Amino acid sequence: MSDRIGDPHVLREYALLADGYRGALIGPRGEISWLCAPRWDSDALFSALIGGDGAFAITPRGRFVWGGHYEDGSLIWRSRWVTTDGITECREAFAYPGDPHRAVLMRRLVAARGVACATVTFAPAGGFGSQAMEQLTRDDRGRWHARCGGLHVTVHGIGHAEVTDVAGVPALRCDLELAQGDHHDVVVEFAEGSERSPLPHPDALWADTEKAWSATLPPFHGSITPRDSRHSYAVLRGLTAPGGGMVAAATMSLPERAEQRRNYDYRYVWIRDQCYAGEAVALDGPHPVLDDAVRFVTQRLLDDGPDLKPAYRVDGTAVPDESSLQLPGYPGGTDILGNHAHSQFQLDVFGEALLLFAAAARHDHLDADGYRAATAAAAAIAHRWRQPDAGVWELEDRHWAHSRLTCVAGLRAIATHAAARDAAQYESLADTILAASGDCVHPSGRWQRAPDDPRVDAALLVPALRGAVPPDDPRSTATLRAVLGELEDDGYVYRFRHDERPLAEAEGAFLLCGFWAALACLQQGDMVRATRYFERNRAGCGPPGLFGEEYDVEQRQLRGNLPQAFVHALLIETSLRVGAKEPS
Repeated sequence: MSDRIGDPHVLREYALLADGYRGALIGPRGEISWLCAPRWDSDALFSALIGGDGAFAITPRGRFVWGGHYEDGSLIWRSRWVTTDGITECREAFAYPGDPHRAVLMRRLVAARGVACATVTFAPAGGFGSQAMEQLTRDDRGRWHARCGGLHVTVHGIGHAEVTDVAGVPALRCDLELAQGDHHDVVVEFAEGSERSPLPHPDALWADTEKAWSATLPPFHGSITPRDSRHSYAVLRGLTAPGGGMVAAATMSLPERAEQRRNYDYRYVWIRDQCYAGEAVALDGPHPVLDDAVRFVTQRLLDDGPDLKPAYRVDGTAVPDESSLQLPGYPGGTDILGNHAHSQFQLDVFGEALLLFAAAARHDHLDADGYRAATAAAAAIAHRWRQPDAGVWELEDRHWAHSRLTCVAGLRAIATHAAARDAAQYESLADTILAASGDCVHPSGRWQRAPDDPRVDAALLVPALRGAVPPDDPRSTATLRAVLGELEDDGYVYRFRHDERPLAEAEGAFLLCGFWAALACLQQGDMVRATRYFERNRAGCGPPGLFGEEYDVEQRQLRGNLPQAFVHALLIETSLRVGAKEPS
């Protein structure tokens, strides 16, 4: 057996812990092998997932099989191990709501049936594994203190641990043994600065966390799958800094395709993704995910106007350029820090911003700044719509049909909430862009990707879904037929055909595209197909119910960073729209 406690597993076996400011992935052996702190894009303290050092495990001794579940409507995870002698559980969560300067990680071992015997190994290593614990001491209350990665670390609950070494990294290790019905808390603080208020008792931390999750989750009674919708909403809340941005995923460098160098850092806020999330939850009500999205996108537009970037850090600052950490990476991948998308121009984000603002206005949740930002977005479209852009898939600059048509949809949507003069201008601009997009109509009558690219693209389902053109427009129906005829496999949908290879040899299916297909079928009145695509793509996850960006149809594996926020957003939207069409 490897001495590395955080060695990677297949992605479907990881659960997410998050509090809005940072997130952790926990694997089936109770190992937290990924955590960046104090913020999403900080250096990792536990980076074994991508080949660095540092992990934190509470693992049953002896033989066991793994399972687990989230407590409904929360990111409180319960690892569950059936051993040869009983059942051991571990309740896992960040204290919620989170503190921007102090991460509090709570782990409660429970002897659910029989005696629980487990080993605790705590071995953080800051700087993606390059900075081991220093100044490790134990106080007279049994708490361990150390410095690691520029943070002060305090460990409660393992005062009897021994200082040892795990794969060359200083570690604390001890055994726990609990009688049936007993529990034991291990709580870890990662804090900036030296002045910190004392933590409440673990019982109070758990009670406050349960209460906070319960208060923030809508019931989603109108959803066809309310429990899954609540879970996806919890994921979106966990990925969203209070009052700020929602990161696209908690991780970096998890490959979309083995050995193809398609590895990206998604610990940043994509304007498009945040709009998708806000638009989705707005179907149910003016929930905090909507307000947070509007607040973040509004500020970025007011600050940057026509120079709006596709992606930002959670605090609104610039995303760093790509670089390597010189780590092995997740198997099949390479390590990538930063993201090149920040330097791109992506026209469709202005249209998505207008769709988001229109969704907020329907709930009377768009304030004066929001209307100013909408004006700025419309002005940016007027100024830049003729320019080539990188598009939704962040490729080479071209006149992408999806980008232009998304702007048409956004202009039409916000026009219904604008003053008469502005509304007329927005509608006129939309008509102009739509007419110019005639160069993206394929001879067969469907939309094509660009004037010089005749291929079909699943993103071209969006214009009809968002109101750029009517659902019964011949271009809409022809595009849906082409997408399902050329890009669908076993209920999953690919973005576009890269070349003559079979679809699955080029990349995985995009779950986002599968939900778009469900929505497009629903819009055409085909409830059977809509439900089929919804259920098929809803199943593209592992036991914790987390979705990656892509799904490997042949190998039934998740691909890409985890969890992918926009997939969870589209699950919510699709479940609500299908639920609204269900016979009562």
